[in-house]
Amino acid sequence: MVEGERPVPWFLGDIYENLRTYYICPFLFVCKFAKSRSLIYNIDIIFRKYMKKIIFSGIQPSGDMHIGHYLGAISQWVSLQKDYNCIFSVVDYHAITVKQDPSELRQRIVNTAKIYLASGIDPTKSIIFQQSAVNEHVELAWIFNCYGAYMSDLQKMTQFKDKAGDQEAVSVGLFDYPVLMAADILLYDTEIVPVGEDQKQHIELARDIARRFNSRFGNAFVVPQAVVRKEGARVMSLLDPIKKMSKSDKNQNNCIALLDDVEVAKKKIMRAVTDSGSDVVYDTTDKPAISNLLTIYALLGGRQIKRLEKDYAGRGYGDFKRDLADVVGKFLEDFQSKYNRISDQEVINILAEGQSKAKALASKKMDKVRQMIGVR
Repeated sequence: MVEGERPVPWFLGDIYENLRTYYICPFLFVCKFAKSRSLIYNIDIIFRKYMKKIIFSGIQPSGDMHIGHYLGAISQWVSLQKDYNCIFSVVDYHAITVKQDPSELRQRIVNTAKIYLASGIDPTKSIIFQQSAVNEHVELAWIFNCYGAYMSDLQKMTQFKDKAGDQEAVSVGLFDYPVLMAADILLYDTEIVPVGEDQKQHIELARDIARRFNSRFGNAFVVPQAVVRKEGARVMSLLDPIKKMSKSDKNQNNCIALLDDVEVAKKKIMRAVTDSGSDVVYDTTDKPAISNLLTIYALLGGRQIKRLEKDYAGRGYGDFKRDLADVVGKFLEDFQSKYNRISDQEVINILAEGQSKAKALASKKMDKVRQMIGVR
């Protein structure tokens, strides 16, 4: 499928193809020399043009999810459900690029999906599933390793360099996981990928792989676009505003986990580093710490940053941080109330239903890919 061509959404695929097969195409044949043929072509084009685009995204079930995940990704997903066909995965195979305790990983998979639901992801509007339950993901990743991805691509990945550091015993999976990420995306004819700023490089790789495969074998994959939220796309550490807020940081005072005790979370805000001076002003160059806190306040409190600057003019950091702590506490109370009302069994049932839907889409795509490369 070429760049710019829109696929039929998963829930309309069979209906639309039957419509074209049994009604539109025969009518075109009968009207081969009639002017009405152009009308039918126009209907076909319009039908595709106004269908919802497909979105895919996912989060690893490793570590405790924090407000950076919520503000930079999940809250954006919620708002996208109205206008797009959304597919959201718990990408557990990405999590095992580093060592995981098996029993903890099983529970984190459930907890991650539960966080999706508590945030407002609606399983009646979106597909929610566990990545490893659909084996076409790893099959397509292997095909992309052979057709589409190059060593030079992966050697450029800054996230691998950051995570591997100077270690020698680094898994091949950590090096190669951007190819699996490309397979996750391209398997579903994804058009839009909502990501954080640090993931844009991986989307570019997925785009390159799609183009290379299409060029060699014919149009198989949509070339996706990355969409980065300007505010909150990258929530920074509370202790070092130059670094991204991270669940893998040994000092957990750097982040606010979504399941943190409310009083603990408030103390973390009060301990958060600030910049020299006392003016509450958004300036990512000279005041990265207070700018990060302003972003958190604006997004969790539903306020404009300019308005916050005006409200706290001349009041200093103390008042600002105390009020921000209250905003964060209120958000966590509301979120955790929703989270605690969702049972593990409810999550398991939703993941099973999502697996069935995702599997139907993935197997259809892989049948085509296997034919194209000659293994079927």
